[in-house]
Amino acid sequence: MSNVLAMAATTRTLRNLLLAQIPALDPELSDLEVTLQPPDIARKGISKSQLNLFLFQVVTNAAWSNLDMPGRVRPGESAPPALALNLHYLITAWGRGESDSEALSHRVLAAAMSTLHDRAVLDGNDISNALPDNDLAGQVERVRITRLPQSVEELSKLWTAFQTNYRVSAAYEAAVVLIDSQAAMRAPLPVLRRGPQDRGVIATASAAPVLDALTYPRTQAAVRLGEDIVLGGRQLTTDHALARFSSLRLDTPVDLVPAAGAAAGTLGVHLADTVEDADAASRWAPGIYTVALLLQPPGLPPLLSNELPLVLAPTIALGALAAAAGDITVNLTCLPRIRDGQRVFLLFGDRLLAPQGMNNPADPHQPTALAFQVPGVSAGTYTVRLRVDGADSIPVDFSGGVPAFAASQQVVVT
Repeated sequence: MSNVLAMAATTRTLRNLLLAQIPALDPELSDLEVTLQPPDIARKGISKSQLNLFLFQVVTNAAWSNLDMPGRVRPGESAPPALALNLHYLITAWGRGESDSEALSHRVLAAAMSTLHDRAVLDGNDISNALPDNDLAGQVERVRITRLPQSVEELSKLWTAFQTNYRVSAAYEAAVVLIDSQAAMRAPLPVLRRGPQDRGVIATASAAPVLDALTYPRTQAAVRLGEDIVLGGRQLTTDHALARFSSLRLDTPVDLVPAAGAAAGTLGVHLADTVEDADAASRWAPGIYTVALLLQPPGLPPLLSNELPLVLAPTIALGALAAAAGDITVNLTCLPRIRDGQRVFLLFGDRLLAPQGMNNPADPHQPTALAFQVPGVSAGTYTVRLRVDGADSIPVDFSGGVPAFAASQQVVVT
């Protein structure tokens, strides 16, 4: 690879090559001057024969853009690829003076094209001598010069962009220039053991489980602690299996042992409440989860299924079920406990309210306490719901034959 002097070194090498070879090919051009100016100012102050070499475009080399450098990056190591560039040059020729009745510019251009044709690969010594401290000559790929065909339309657009009159010219490409990346590379240590006890690769004939459906209790849109969900899919088993519940609000996933479902191809998972699991209040957080089935056969690597979304609804207890009309305060507790950063709102009837106060007791087994101010409440019965990260508490009582709003989730205002 090469350093950031590579582009300039390529241009200087081409200039030196043309300046040295053209007079040798045509002694009539002994006064030739080779310049590196934009075409609109290249001729200013010059009256003798001239060849101008202008870098008009730099494009990415697609072949080298995503390749690791040979000899620098070995298998298993990672490093940003080199900046691989193709340089597009326009060479423009002039004769002596303003007129060119003897077609001297044609002789200049022909000699230049002949030089680039015969020396299509830049010599390493020429590159090294062209610019101090450049290391383009040492890059893994040689710099090659090829003709770059230009249609009449492309030439017209090019010279229009230069904002000057067209002169006899030809386009060439120099490829490829590899500029070394300055970003750090990573070289991991050699592998001493392939897995525990150097067992190497372990192949298993069984396929990973696939989850197709998740069913909540009854007609609910979420599940609460103390309730069951049903997972449906393929390759489902209870042998060495765990249902893994993951959430951005939890430091670690919650793993539960599934049970065989009532129907073929299903598994049941019970989410223990605080009566069954004393740590349930702090183990979970209300909100959105993903559920996957994890198989961990002894001595074999684990297999993890796809994930399905799950909504864990908060369970709330109202501090008072009655209040006088006007501005009221609604106090309630929430299980599982609310974590820092969760978005919490109270739905009081059709109103959406932010909490005025929220407290997690020092005892992790205790629920979160919240307080909400509800202004200007008129007489009536209001159903109360708590929304945490988009998961709403369930205010419906399903114990009867027909679902109805639970009286424990309503506030009667008189």
